This record gives sequence, C-alpha cells and structure tokens, in this order.
Amino acid sequence: MISRVGGDQQYIVFLYNGYARMRHGLFLCPAPHQAQQAGLNGSYATVHLAEYVDGASSKKMRLACKIFDKEKAPPDFLEKFFPRELEILTKIENPHIIQVHSILQRGPRVFIFMRYADNGDLLDFVTRNGVVPEQQSKLWFRQMASGLQYLHSKNIAHRDLKCENILLSRKFNVKLADFGFARFCVDHDGRRVLSKTYCGSAAYAAPEVVSGTPYNPKLADVWSLGIILFIMLNASMPFDDSNLRKLLKDQMSRNWVFRSRVRETVSTSAKSIVRHILEPDITLRLTLDRVLGHEWVRTRKEKTNSLAGRLIHSAPPIHQQVSSGGGTIVSSAARTGNLLTSKALPPFKNSENQGSTVKSIGTSGKDTQPPIAVE
Repeated sequence: MISRVGGDQQYIVFLYNGYARMRHGLFLCPAPHQAQQAGLNGSYATVHLAEYVDGASSKKMRLACKIFDKEKAPPDFLEKFFPRELEILTKIENPHIIQVHSILQRGPRVFIFMRYADNGDLLDFVTRNGVVPEQQSKLWFRQMASGLQYLHSKNIAHRDLKCENILLSRKFNVKLADFGFARFCVDHDGRRVLSKTYCGSAAYAAPEVVSGTPYNPKLADVWSLGIILFIMLNASMPFDDSNLRKLLKDQMSRNWVFRSRVRETVSTSAKSIVRHILEPDITLRLTLDRVLGHEWVRTRKEKTNSLAGRLIHSAPPIHQQVSSGGGTIVSSAARTGNLLTSKALPPFKNSENQGSTVKSIGTSGKDTQPPIAVE
C-alpha cells in the first residue's frame, strides 16, 4: 500500500554541505512503525542526521535517516535482503526496538527515517567506560531479551545481534537496531525453516553458524545475546575471531573465562547464565524463554538508568583500564590487539550453498556498508 506525504509535512535531510527539502514524496508504509537504525556509510547506503518538521504545529524532531541508493546496490541485496528488511520493518513495534518514523522513496533512493539514538551504541559506551556494572548490565540485558522475545514471537530472527546494533536512547534504554539480515523463521505454511545464510560478525556468531551448517536462527540469536552480556561484564570479547578454525575450536571446547578481578565482583548467578547461553550444544543451550526465566534476569535490584549516565562522567576510558595493571581485564581478543572489534564472516562453501559471501567493510568494529550474503 502506498500513500503520499501530506503537504504540511517536511523532511530536511542534511547532506554534506547542503540539504534537500522533501515534500510530497511516496511512503512505502503509510504509518510509523518501529524498526532499525544503522550507523553506516558505504557505497550504496549512508546515514545522515535529519530533522522532521510538522507543518501544523511547527514542532521539530531529530531523526536518523538511512538512505539506500538502489542503483548502486548489489542485485542480491535488492532481490532478497532489502525487500525482506522493508517487510519486517512494517510488522514490528516494541519499546526496545528502534522506532522507524516513516519510509520514503524518491526515484532510486529509499529513505528510512528512524528515531535518533542520543547516546550512541553499546560498543561506544563500553569502549568509553569499560566494564558495565552488573546491575546495569542486567537491566540492559533484560531489555535486549524482551525486544528479542517480541521478534521471536512474530517468528522473526535478527541474525546480526552485536554491540554496534544495540542503541541507547536519551534515557539510556536499549533499542535493537539494524534488520538487514533479519528473516522470518517459518515458511508460508507456518513450518519452521532453518537458516542457510552464514551472516553477521564472527565474534558474535554461534558455533553452528561458524561451522557452516543449517541452523536454528532463534538459538543463534540467543548465543549472540550471551556474547553481548559477556562483553558488558568484562569489557572484552570472550573469543578471538582472528582465526575462524581456532574460534570454532574455542567455542566448542568452552574456552572462555572471566578475568580474575571480574570473577570476584560478578555474581555466581550472572556467571551461570553466561555459561548456559554460551553452550555449543544447541540441545543444552538456554532458549530465550528459559533465559528470561533465569533467576539472574528475574531478580530486580537496579533502580534507574541514571547509573549509566554517571558512568560516562566517572569511568576512565577502556584503554586506561586495560593498561592500569593489577585489575586488568584482557581476553584473548585483547591480547591480539582486538579488544572490542569484530569482523564479518568470510565466505562459506558447502554442498547446498557454494560460494556464499558476507561482506562488511569498516574499522573499529563499525560496518561501513550493509553486509551482504547469498542465501
């Protein structure tokens, strides 16, 4: 269904040194929906700061605008991933998923207007402030799990959960973002389907994804949540993803540890939930419902998100914490100079999916263009 923007609505999108004023464009969805924001700048997709002006009240709203140029995008992206992403954006609405204000098409460009995340993403937060205190980690983890539970209830798997895709609102609440790899988990007849696209970032990918076998995307999402929780509690990655063969071996042998100082401060219950989520055997790994029912998640002690705001002003940068001696928090990833960065999965080859590729170009763990895979 397509409807036109009313004459009293304007979008001002700041591009480079000028701006474009948009009026009477085409919506691809007629009403606001909740969805994604991705901080990327690549050959065919860029994100800019935008300002929404309500002509009736003259009120202004700051938005992020993700712009896709369909003339520059790869065919696989246009045929498969982009239509799926737009479809999913029109079907989701949740307090812990970034809100999409509207979707507008003008010529070959598609503009996705999203709520602006005032406090950036979780990777930036941890990089600046180091270890997130357990109670704040619990609050954010609970919000992430709640948003993911909503997606799974609609048979949607995210498939690219990572710290860069966890945004923080003005009040430091969590918002899941970037649905470029999201997909439905059932077919048109309601039958569950396994995923065969080996996508996302290797450091956050479940072992069944890294090994290149068809996988249950919901359980893979749960694994990624566990990686994010570990990062919040340790300010480092649990696994070194510089060598995929070694990464898979470490995952399967449960070769990860909390650093000594962290082990002394993190509760037994918190360590328990991480251990049961980062379980390589999918028959033993916690499902999302069991994650939400875990005693650590259910126990509520935190008061407000004001703790996160105080952390920004009180905590030393992460590089100071790592080099301070005594209580250093270092993982195998840190020892290789890759403290909190991750890379996209390389091509996988198997009998069903020869030459599948995932492309992601960026620095400091940030993707500069949407990762693309052949499914």
